[in-house]
Amino acid sequence: MKREFYVVIERDEDGVYVGEVPQLAGCYSQGNTLDELMANIKEVIEMCLEEITDAEIWPEFVGVQKVMV
Repeated sequence: MKREFYVVIERDEDGVYVGEVPQLAGCYSQGNTLDELMANIKEVIEMCLEEITDAEIWPEFVGVQKVMV
C-alpha cells in the first residue's frame, strides 16, 4: 500500500537542501537540488518503513505553523 508523507525542507548556509519527514523519527536527507533531495528522501523513507511494523501507531502530520517572536 502506498502512503503519503510530508517533507519539511530547509536550505542550509551552504545552499544544500535538507529534508525531514516529521511522521518518521530520524528520517531525513539532503541534496544539492530539490530534485536530488526528493530522490534521496524517497530512498530514506523506504529504509525507515522497513523498520516499522504494522502494529506501530502512525502519527498524524497536522501541519507547519509560523510563529513570530
